[in-house]
Amino acid sequence: MPTDVHQHLWPPSFVALLRARSAPPRLVGWSLELPGEPPYTVDPADHDVAARVRLARADGLDRALVSLSSPLGIEYLPPEEAAPPLAAFHDGALELPAPFGVWASVCLTAPAPDTGALRRALRRGCVGLQLPATALLDAAGWARCAPLLDVLAALDKPLFVHPGAAPPAEDAAPSWWPALVPYVQQMHASWFAFRAFGRPRHPELRVCFAALAGLAPLHGERLVARGGGRERGWVDPRAFYETSSYGTRAVDALVRAVGIDVVVSGSDRPYAAPHIPDLGAEAAVHALRTVNPARLLGPSKGVRP
Repeated sequence: MPTDVHQHLWPPSFVALLRARSAPPRLVGWSLELPGEPPYTVDPADHDVAARVRLARADGLDRALVSLSSPLGIEYLPPEEAAPPLAAFHDGALELPAPFGVWASVCLTAPAPDTGALRRALRRGCVGLQLPATALLDAAGWARCAPLLDVLAALDKPLFVHPGAAPPAEDAAPSWWPALVPYVQQMHASWFAFRAFGRPRHPELRVCFAALAGLAPLHGERLVARGGGRERGWVDPRAFYETSSYGTRAVDALVRAVGIDVVVSGSDRPYAAPHIPDLGAEAAVHALRTVNPARLLGPSKGVRP
């Protein structure tokens, strides 16, 4: 079942709620306003369901997993503001036709994580939980999110770590700055925090890092040199890396660091076009698009530490 684990598609009811907001995150017509980024002109075709179905079929996909884009910052709105767009996203996304599936999202500003909301989303058919990397940058973040991760582990569902909202950029920053600096830094930090704090607390959890975890695994030699533990010959079979926005050189380098069995295909469509890296063998592409996503999404039977 060829799978893209990382796409975004806004249901009409979700678009309507973004337009109804008086402050970012909001849509003004088709201009997206976010606190940390310049206005972004959204192409209406990017969120046309029939058009996206055709694109997925043209890409040869049997499954395309959509999620709430964490840079919007919906998860960090006050609970009373977050609830309507979260409900609209889940309701609309779960009604999308094949080949679409859905990652769940939850509000992160309540006094305690809403494990009930997560359980309900998973019971309705969400494949797992997406959390913004900004929620998982350190020990405190992994501890705060631990109840949500316990739910995932108990129900044998995966976690998808996605870049979160960017901090306000300087006026002189180019338009690509958030995607290349804050997003990559977030993924890099969340991966190291996972290694230090998340994995010891959640030894069975399957977790996937968007954008190759900001290439953090390539720093394994430095990690060893600086006393971070022995890396050679050890790969975490439950930690996966999604390929969006990267090409053959980056994917090949990551495969050399962690092996091909934990790299999965993702595009971040509509913000980036799908890219199938040239790894020299058809079996490698089959692993990235079919075998490895199946292992990520579960069930986990047969996965060994």
